[in-house]
Amino acid sequence: MLRKCISPTLSIAIARLNSPTGNHFATWVFNSVNASDYVHHDCIWPESLSQLWQAWLEMFSPDSLPLAVSESAMSDPQFSLPPLSAALETKPSYSSRLMQQLGIDLWQWLFQGAIQSSFHRCQGLALGQKCPLRIRLDVRSPNLIPLPWEIMQSQAGQPAISLSPRLLFSRTTCDVQPLSDRPLIQALNILLVLGHNDIPQCQTPPATNSHGLELEKEASQIAEVLANTTDPGSDSSRSDRLPCFIKTLIQPSVAQLITELETPQQLGQIPYNVIFYAGHGLTGPDGGLLFLQEQTTINGTELAQVLVRCGITLAVFNACWSAVPAMELSSTLQNITLPAIPSSSLAKVLIHHGVPAVLGMRDSITDSEALSFIQTFARALSERMPIDRAVAIARQQLLTLYKFNQPAWTLPILYMHPEFNGFLAPTEDAIRTQLPANSPTALGYCLPRAYLKLQQTTEEVTSKSWLIEAGRVQIGRSEQNDIVWHESWISNQHAEIFCRNGNGSPTNPPTYFLRDFSRYGTLVWEEQKQQWHRIHHQEVQLSSGTKLKFGSSQGRIWEFLIDSP
Repeated sequence: MLRKCISPTLSIAIARLNSPTGNHFATWVFNSVNASDYVHHDCIWPESLSQLWQAWLEMFSPDSLPLAVSESAMSDPQFSLPPLSAALETKPSYSSRLMQQLGIDLWQWLFQGAIQSSFHRCQGLALGQKCPLRIRLDVRSPNLIPLPWEIMQSQAGQPAISLSPRLLFSRTTCDVQPLSDRPLIQALNILLVLGHNDIPQCQTPPATNSHGLELEKEASQIAEVLANTTDPGSDSSRSDRLPCFIKTLIQPSVAQLITELETPQQLGQIPYNVIFYAGHGLTGPDGGLLFLQEQTTINGTELAQVLVRCGITLAVFNACWSAVPAMELSSTLQNITLPAIPSSSLAKVLIHHGVPAVLGMRDSITDSEALSFIQTFARALSERMPIDRAVAIARQQLLTLYKFNQPAWTLPILYMHPEFNGFLAPTEDAIRTQLPANSPTALGYCLPRAYLKLQQTTEEVTSKSWLIEAGRVQIGRSEQNDIVWHESWISNQHAEIFCRNGNGSPTNPPTYFLRDFSRYGTLVWEEQKQQWHRIHHQEVQLSSGTKLKFGSSQGRIWEFLIDSP
């Protein structure tokens, strides 16, 4: 039984290489708990996999626009599944075999060579810690993004990667703004937004089924299932269950949406941490369009700025194609491969701007499927599960209700920011008893407010700083630290900064120290000598303005600061 804990992470990227054939790709690990796992592998995308993907589309998504990895796969559509064993008493359906075969082939293509070895090492480490392994996939080739990577499975009989209890799967992107500080709220405070119930026909692209939605009825249904987060078979009196608050907006203007998101912060109330949008959407180069009203839309870039400013942690979109990129549409769509626009999906645009987690749809989803998913998902979130685990549980519910050979369980696509640990609220074990900010201690004086600030680079729009709460902060690569930083030379538990209390007098004030636990040490800038001094498994006293580098002289510069009294 895997316990609840901070899971180790293995992040893998896929990008197309510049080559004459266009079928050469690179896969590499860009985040892992072990320095030896930062590996690289070059591979060729086989035509058989393109043909299998095309057959999968024809079976499960016949209205999709013709997007293929290579043009030759479109011109040579010959495809057949491997023959079945004669020993099988019950013959699986063609759709089940197709779903399974694509999942196995995608797994075997991604997890090969050095990537496979890194995966096995990380999985062994996670099992040793009795935690699931968190896998994040950064697909940088836009034509590969629509593929259902969530159905990958190592072999027949094994669960898909997005369903396995030993794995937490999500997608990500490294082209992101840093996460801004946001409080962990002890509640699900959800803003439910119901958009316009039809799209003007002139804006409907080919292959779009623009059926109207009964949004007012849907609003009451969604609000009901979100509010009813208690599992009938569980103890409804559990003290650790998060309360759920819901506010509904039906076809708001852009100004009304912004005002509603900003109001709780302005009034000192519990801010929204989840936004849920249900309605029509279109893909586009700026994150697509969401139809709030008949003549009122908001694109992904505009929405992202509002959500980041208002501190939204999770954005959920029950809108078609909210997790796939836009395509370069042409007036003549005759047996051609349509190029996808990089980083144009709504989910990716929001993550890029600094929204921690975005859940979108790969294709259209029915109302009954969406309601089944939402209820199970909200219930799991109310039990303080990380978002990627809650998505896996809700996905399993779709599979149970609509079966493996139906596409419902493959539709939800979760994107998570690379700096985000997945929790909407702290777990019960992680809740600490804390004094109010700047509260007098038993000694009759206040601890000085101290910060650790990461020096801003020219590419970064905003700087980042961390408050040293309760006089202590831990730094390292492990997710269990207060400050998690993924540079390869930083150890899992690298260092800590702590305060030793004096007596509060001017001659004996509280003093901060840095203690190093790492493999490669910590560099401290000596102002008088104008040089870096390395400490290793030692303590050093810190003064306001002290500059630090963790692990290597090539690392980022951090600055320790104390507020003036």
